[in-house]
Amino acid sequence: MRTSLKYGSALAFTAVTALALTGCGGGDPAGPAAEGSTLTVFAAASLGEAFEELADGFEAEHPGVEVEFNVAGSSALAEQITAGAPADVFAAANQATMDTAVEAGEVSGEPAAFATNVLTLVTPPGNPAGLSSLQDAAADGVKLVVCAPQVPCGDATVTVAEEAGVELSPSSEESQVTDVLGKVTSGEADAGLVYVTDAIGAGDAVETIELAPAESAVNRYPISVLRAAGENGSGQPELARSFVDYVGSEDGQSLLEGHGFGRPG
Repeated sequence: MRTSLKYGSALAFTAVTALALTGCGGGDPAGPAAEGSTLTVFAAASLGEAFEELADGFEAEHPGVEVEFNVAGSSALAEQITAGAPADVFAAANQATMDTAVEAGEVSGEPAAFATNVLTLVTPPGNPAGLSSLQDAAADGVKLVVCAPQVPCGDATVTVAEEAGVELSPSSEESQVTDVLGKVTSGEADAGLVYVTDAIGAGDAVETIELAPAESAVNRYPISVLRAAGENGSGQPELARSFVDYVGSEDGQSLLEGHGFGRPG
């Protein structure tokens, strides 16, 4: 079972590397120096399952390399990165969150978009509350769960609600989209706004109601090598760059599509 990491505050480190996200093949193996290396990737919660599978392919192309993940809400990850948590790669759910790390000087090179995602409305199996629209979910007495406005899925929720002309009164606001999904699948909520990819991943545990205004709030996911990769991360920025290249490769993009993500275009 792959290791899941959680980080708090740490001292910041200095090192500068370069990044180029390519649309070509999976990248060359990192060579003998990479053997026995551990690559630490901070990834938005909505990327969890897809990146676990993607890491298997990357490790197969880089024998001796292990990819470890810290999967959480993008805003929380950005805070950990700017506090100096050791990490090699950051994959965020929107550009605004990535900009936090860029402005703090923690990103090496230029972040590049690698995927897109949109919101959908999910209910428990059988749709007990009988909902058919976002307007229904906003009605009095409906337990609606959404992401908090400061995180990417919450920012998208605000946009979608404004586009639909609906004022939402959620029963709770969560710090990451997987927590929203969890409250729906556990029956604690009548409905939740989550990414399409999360709804697909949940399978029969939820029913999905498409939202016409969702296309007004397309999240573009950026990825970048972090400054720390050269020093307090893996110490191998080239290996980190190879992972970023793999995400942008045809293999990586096809895998992400299989999980419901769109290509950046």
